[in-house]
Amino acid sequence: MKLLPIILAAGKGTRMVSERPKVLHAIGGQSMLQHVINRCSELLNGDKSSSNLIVVYGHGGEQVRAVIDNEAIDWVLQAEQKGTGHAVDQARELIADDDLVLIAYGDAPLIKTKTLQSLVDGLADADLTVLTTVLDNPTGYGRIVRNSQGSIENITEEKDANAKIKKITEVNTGVIAADGKNLKSWLSQLSPDNAQGEYYLTDCIGLAVAEGKKVAAVLCEDAMEVQGVNDRLQQAQLEREYQKRQAEKLMLAGVSLADPARIDVRGELQVGKDVFIDVNNVFIGNTTLGNHVIIESGCVITDSHIEDNARIKANSVLENAHVGKNCEAGPFARLRPDAVLKENAKVGNFVEIKKSTIGQGSKVSHLSYIGDTQMGSNVNIGAGTITCNYDGANKFQTIIGNDAFIGSDSQLIAPVTVAEGATIGAGSTITKDTPAEQLTLSRAKQMTITGWKRPIKQK
Repeated sequence: MKLLPIILAAGKGTRMVSERPKVLHAIGGQSMLQHVINRCSELLNGDKSSSNLIVVYGHGGEQVRAVIDNEAIDWVLQAEQKGTGHAVDQARELIADDDLVLIAYGDAPLIKTKTLQSLVDGLADADLTVLTTVLDNPTGYGRIVRNSQGSIENITEEKDANAKIKKITEVNTGVIAADGKNLKSWLSQLSPDNAQGEYYLTDCIGLAVAEGKKVAAVLCEDAMEVQGVNDRLQQAQLEREYQKRQAEKLMLAGVSLADPARIDVRGELQVGKDVFIDVNNVFIGNTTLGNHVIIESGCVITDSHIEDNARIKANSVLENAHVGKNCEAGPFARLRPDAVLKENAKVGNFVEIKKSTIGQGSKVSHLSYIGDTQMGSNVNIGAGTITCNYDGANKFQTIIGNDAFIGSDSQLIAPVTVAEGATIGAGSTITKDTPAEQLTLSRAKQMTITGWKRPIKQK
């Protein structure tokens, strides 16, 4: 028997008040649907006999398929939204009798792999497993109705429940597992004879009980794990819960967080030992921090690699950057894609680096732009220096040799090479290659214009 996850993602999400399908709204930088796909994919990776997973889509379907690009997904369209049972039934032709079918929801992004696995494992002793949880306020949820022996009889939706049933606090999460043959049989018996006029997937439980099948509940003790999102308020609640979990994971890995409530991880953050992260930092995509790295407050770091003992000072922005050992960047530095800082390099305040390598021990300390540049070791770049890499149509490269000294407020007009040990005088505009170990400068003669008057603001 092979595992077949089916993710229901066809809902419109009217209460989100959005042009995007609900399942594409993000938690932790990823769409809610992608989170659930990832968890189901982890299950499939552990079961080599498994087939693709199925996503049932509907409202805004082309947007969903455009965003979720995964060859391992079989897409099934639910053209009309007639309930969860109807949604699953659209995938009937893809369900084999001997499949172990697991049904999850694309708007419940905090579900854990081990929780889904427990439902599948439960089928060893039951014909159908259902994931439940207990809520202090169960309003709006289908209730788990049990008989006097404690066995599940059915699931009653809120709109169909009487006063007694509404007092039940154990609720249905909607996540179930069953073998394909039984599931298809129950789907064919569903009826829209209820308050909402829909085909409820939950009615499968009652049908199973009526046939004498064994139904087992798997209790999820963490209610937030199975919380769905219907509006922006719930989305914000799940975002905070997600970030809380990321902070806890980082601290257990040995990271010191100045305030666990003020960090956002929107992707994968890998960390070494004794890392310190100050408040209000955002990590996007896949980022790695080495041992003893310090991230000061207010930084945004995307898809970057920061090696041991580096320090990123306050309010810096890094994107696809590589920062070597013992480097410093910031405050207010911007490292754009393909910026590389070699060991012991320093990039200071209000410096922008783009597609450039700053050599070992080199310094760009103040107010400079370095673009499309290969810089050697122990170079000093004075304040206000610019490598002029763009002529309005094409990009060109600047080469700066080891031990060069670039005076403040200089412009290096690419393509140009500053040879090893060369010195560029402050305020120079360099348009030709400069020789090694020599002083090169370009300046107009200083003069004073007599009789000149400063402009007066016109009324």
